[in-house]
Amino acid sequence: MPIDFERQLNPQQLEAVRHGDGPVLVIAGAGSGKTRTIVYRLAHLAERGVPPEQILLLTFTRKAAQEMVSRAGALLGRPLAGAGGGTFHSFAYSVLRRHPQLASDTGNLTLMDRGDAEDALREVRDGLGLGKSDRSFPKRATMADLITKARNKEVELKDLLEREAFHLLPYLADLEQVAAGYETFKRGHGLLDYDDLLFLLERALSEQEWLRTELRARFRHVMVDEYQDTNLVQARIVRLLAGESGNVMAVGDDAQSIYAFRGANVANILEFPKIFTGARIIRLERNYRSTQPILDLTNEILAGAAQKFDKRLVAARHGGDLPLLVQPLSDQSQARQVLNTVMELSRRHPLHEIAVLFRAGYQSFPLEAALTQLGMAYQKYGGIRFHEAAHIKDALAYLRLTRNPGDMLSWQRALAHIRGIGPKTALRIAQAILAGDQPALQKKIKKHTGLDALLRDLDTLRRTAKTPAGALEQVLAFYTPVLVAQFPDDYPKRQAGLEQLLQIAAGYQDLDSFLADLSLDGEQQEARRDDALVLSTVHSAKGLEWDAVLLIDLVQDRFPSKKAQARPEDLEEERRLLYVACTRARDELVLFVPGSLYNRYNGCTEPALPSPFVSELPEACFRRVQESYLGGMRPAACPEPARRPGPEAEPRETGTTSPPRAAPETLGRCKHKIFGPGKIVAKLEDNKYRVNFPGFGLKVIVGDYLEML
Repeated sequence: MPIDFERQLNPQQLEAVRHGDGPVLVIAGAGSGKTRTIVYRLAHLAERGVPPEQILLLTFTRKAAQEMVSRAGALLGRPLAGAGGGTFHSFAYSVLRRHPQLASDTGNLTLMDRGDAEDALREVRDGLGLGKSDRSFPKRATMADLITKARNKEVELKDLLEREAFHLLPYLADLEQVAAGYETFKRGHGLLDYDDLLFLLERALSEQEWLRTELRARFRHVMVDEYQDTNLVQARIVRLLAGESGNVMAVGDDAQSIYAFRGANVANILEFPKIFTGARIIRLERNYRSTQPILDLTNEILAGAAQKFDKRLVAARHGGDLPLLVQPLSDQSQARQVLNTVMELSRRHPLHEIAVLFRAGYQSFPLEAALTQLGMAYQKYGGIRFHEAAHIKDALAYLRLTRNPGDMLSWQRALAHIRGIGPKTALRIAQAILAGDQPALQKKIKKHTGLDALLRDLDTLRRTAKTPAGALEQVLAFYTPVLVAQFPDDYPKRQAGLEQLLQIAAGYQDLDSFLADLSLDGEQQEARRDDALVLSTVHSAKGLEWDAVLLIDLVQDRFPSKKAQARPEDLEEERRLLYVACTRARDELVLFVPGSLYNRYNGCTEPALPSPFVSELPEACFRRVQESYLGGMRPAACPEPARRPGPEAEPRETGTTSPPRAAPETLGRCKHKIFGPGKIVAKLEDNKYRVNFPGFGLKVIVGDYLEML
């Protein structure tokens, strides 16, 4: 029986499915039935008489391609046997395997997996004599990540380190040597890695006209899923396979391009109509997931995008409440308010249909501690769970020893960072301390450099620690150099996690209670559970959906992240990331914008600036409530509507308690040793100034540290 396309598809989906020859770009908004459209397109081509072996479907996972081909076969009532479907890498490998002379002079084609590549890098590093006595030298996994990322982004290693791993810049020359040696090693041993597959296929398609002719004749229809996630070389391969006016259908959403850190380039989808002559653009705007009030808010998020395909999502469903914008007093009280909101939502939705999303994994640490204290189960996706992070365990081990000198596990952890001390030696040292065996202890101190200093630090900590926060401050003073030495590849990220631990500690007065609450965490469950709250980074949440979604830390320097504010293209990706987060919600959406952030460096709570993406939203898009000084939540007074920031616009402060600030142009400009030039926006008491530093946002700085311009 023929498929009734008209009844089973909406008009825009039907238009895409029935598109004839020539290039077409399908802009598939969130929840608009993208996969359904591809499946019906496959079935339509087959029903139209196109042999399945003339169809090539490129996806980002083999599983996705197999499922689409299988579903198309089910629609047809017969298998879609012969249709080419898979990842870019698997397709490239299949072509090069049939024509091995294109890959190497010898015709041999030996493909390395990730483990093989890391082993090869170790061989190269050791052969160059690098990192032999330097424990801070980047690990082979980190070297592999950096080399493949630079290659996929097609940037120099220097540029990559400056943008994403500045702390590894001292090793730039060494890493460049390793990268060059790695290429020589592969050629000398007839080896290829995954990245080679793409670049070799591109070279072959560019240089060998017979190959282009063969593949274009074989694959009359090329379809690419998630086109916004392609990198530069993948987009060039598509162009070489299809030709500038060939039968290529690219399906994706520029507003969901959030993987630049992997090499994805949003320009590929934005420039598709320029690259492919006469390309038709079809927009899928009917959303089958969310309510219209949620979509109204997400449409406004996209309205401020600098470059985009215009679209406006319309709900297929009726009804729905306005999203809620919650303003806790601080990031320290945010976890409690999130917990209260989750408990309220759990009356209407199963716990596993509620998700708390965040920009970076460490941002959920205070909430994880609160959930553990309450005994509410949760599962975390993306980032490391708070209680599993090695650096968090290290810091807590020092604190536990102040309360229980007989804690042998903590002794093993605390002493493990001293060269030459393993688990058995650590136990002997701890036993000598507990037994008062000074001769044995002094013998160990003479043998192990650093042991005496650590024991003195622990003694000082045990004598002087008053509050959990104060104790942790002391720990961080002597542990930070250890952190940098032990985790040279990613210590900046781990430092952020320790900052969150300090924030949690600030809410306690008793060290025993603090340690007890952090020790009650249950076991991690990999399989999805029906009785657990979902915690997830936004990146890990893409492609998923829940009845209710809560977003936390929607303030400047956290969402968008501080690092993303240095370059306009990175800031635009942060906007898209927020769009992806909000479109995960089916029925309820709650945004949390804390009014202040704790700064451990000066021991003060400083005003937080709302995320610029939130500040520019019209008030009609949400209901606003704020935490009262007396406890509980109350409707908030609406601030003056924020204009969408332009190139010269400054961040806007919101709230009803802040004093009006003077016009920035009357207060002049200044320069800071770290943050660079800035504009003074307010003069405060005690010789302090509020300064807007481009790329860093608002900072409160003592006047002595500013150079007035």
